[in-house]
Amino acid sequence: MASSDAWLERLKSAKKTALIQDGRRKVHFVFTDGAEMSEEYDMKSKELLVRKWRRKGMLGGEGRWDYEVGESLMRTAAQLEAQGFMESNNNPIFLRKDTRQAFQWRIRNLPYPIETYSVTINSEDRCCIVRTTNKKYYKKYTIPDMDRAQLPLEQNAISLAHANNTLIIQYKKPKAILEMERLVQQELDKLKAAKDGDVECSPS
Repeated sequence: MASSDAWLERLKSAKKTALIQDGRRKVHFVFTDGAEMSEEYDMKSKELLVRKWRRKGMLGGEGRWDYEVGESLMRTAAQLEAQGFMESNNNPIFLRKDTRQAFQWRIRNLPYPIETYSVTINSEDRCCIVRTTNKKYYKKYTIPDMDRAQLPLEQNAISLAHANNTLIIQYKKPKAILEMERLVQQELDKLKAAKDGDVECSPS
């Protein structure tokens, strides 16, 4: 649990602000190295809905937010069009949406039957690889939570489901991750959270 403890200590030492807004508890972290992390939790279930990171840009300015969990609600068709391109409605869309017991990824716009897909662990590169037998889709992705805790990836922790043209990949959280998340929630519960309209949480 040494690496898990290191992550917990990093969270404890970060500057934190919390805001309750739209049924979500939003927590903003600023770490000693200048990196920022923003998380959003469902107030009732306490499930993590969003985790995003922002690090200083190459020239010292603020970088963009990179989503580890969830997706930006600001990525609208109008904005894409303003940038000079439109995302095809048929392109696969990959995003992470966790549950209390599992890391979960959803890949939309994959119409093939479930037997078409395989997800394998690459232990050397510490990543998961999604393939289709028809060679129409290929994706490598990591599990940052497992990397932070320096836990090995286990093939038997993965399960697949497919519905409504969406492939759902689940990785069952090991006990060490569940315990770490419990301790993180204990720390967050100590935070005094402002309600929407009291103060502005940066970023919201």
